[in-house]
Amino acid sequence: MQQSNNLAGADIGDFEKMMAVFAVIIQSVISFVMNTNPSISQQFFFGGIYETVKFSAPAFIFGILYSTTRTHPQASILEYPHFIHNRWHILFIPTIWWTFIYLLFLPQLQQHYHYHNWQGFCWQFINGNAAPHLWYNTMMLQFIILMPLFWWLARLVAHHPHRAISIFCGTLLLEGVWFYSYDLQIFHGPLKEQFYYFDRLFISFLIYAVAGTLLWQFRSQLAPFLMRHWLMQVILWLILFYIVTINFFSYGLPVKLTNAPYYLPSMIFYNLATISLIATLMLNFQKKRNQWLPLIHWVALYAYRAYLSHVFWLYWCWQLLNHLRLHLSLAIIFPSLVLLTIILSFLSAYGFHLLWTMIKDQTNLLIGATKQK
Repeated sequence: MQQSNNLAGADIGDFEKMMAVFAVIIQSVISFVMNTNPSISQQFFFGGIYETVKFSAPAFIFGILYSTTRTHPQASILEYPHFIHNRWHILFIPTIWWTFIYLLFLPQLQQHYHYHNWQGFCWQFINGNAAPHLWYNTMMLQFIILMPLFWWLARLVAHHPHRAISIFCGTLLLEGVWFYSYDLQIFHGPLKEQFYYFDRLFISFLIYAVAGTLLWQFRSQLAPFLMRHWLMQVILWLILFYIVTINFFSYGLPVKLTNAPYYLPSMIFYNLATISLIATLMLNFQKKRNQWLPLIHWVALYAYRAYLSHVFWLYWCWQLLNHLRLHLSLAIIFPSLVLLTIILSFLSAYGFHLLWTMIKDQTNLLIGATKQK
């Protein structure tokens, strides 16, 4: 099992991250489309697709923890400075740059409140309100900062499956109570406006981080089980999808995407079921040494940076369509926007990586030449 997970550097975490970034781009495109007041049938159609791909943030968190646990076996607090230095360059710096870009060049995309002074600018910068999707950064980076806790968890449960089961069930119970409180008090409750930042707190996605850590630790036992019971997983997923979709559409018309949050008890099980299916598919790819594994690893490597930029590119593609006044049907506009946004997002992620590498290499050469003199 160890060998298969090292194939071309691709693992379950990579596949989860790849599927997550594609899913979130689809979500963003649907949110733009739904603002055009589509017909009732189109609202239900796009609402159904939206609910289907409403697994992106949990899958990304799961993938990050799975891959980090795999690549940092027996990690301790002593490795933390090197780890956080590496993640600073890979995650934090791109986040800072793209947040600045959204706030300075596309301030109309801000959520909840707009800044009018430097204090408001700073608040919008750190709380994830700079663009519709940046709430995720505030939450996800908390897991990066807290990574030693999950390294400790991995050591705690190693060779102790009963501990793992207890911790998973305890976390699941905690998450259920947490989401039930959200459902009562915040979702359509009296505290909705005051606690809109509920999704920025890492605890809202804790179960997926724990699941990612545990799956790697017990991969030799869980992988055969998942592959053997793939049909049962499909049936369970279909049942859960029916439940969450019926719940989503029960709020009536117009169909509002805000009625499909991550933070409902039923969504915990739907997201876990989806994550499990994605993991099972990746296990089959690894078993057959699928030719797409290197590409999956490459996409996962740039997934977060593509995610950061995708609303920027989507916004301008959308503006271009409106400017050209192309009277195209949504059946053409929707897949075209998804494809264009994916291509531009990954091209920019890879392009900026090459540019930064070139600048860094040239700077190092100049510094070396100066020292020789």
